[in-house]
Amino acid sequence: MSSNTNDPSTAMPSDEARADLTAQLDDLLNTVSNKFAGVSSEIFAKMDEMARRLDNLESALKSIEESAK
Repeated sequence: MSSNTNDPSTAMPSDEARADLTAQLDDLLNTVSNKFAGVSSEIFAKMDEMARRLDNLESALKSIEESAK
């Protein structure tokens, strides 16, 4: 068996193969985008929680400071 490297059918993918690759890439990009959005939301939620806890700590320290006076 000899391979013919000049055969255009093996060098260029068909329209169906291109469409399939495009669909797979779109699915991959959507998946990555959704995961990024999820991770981003989790990070912002944790930052909001941390800010709330810091505010509570600051309030507690102020009340301790005022009661010590």
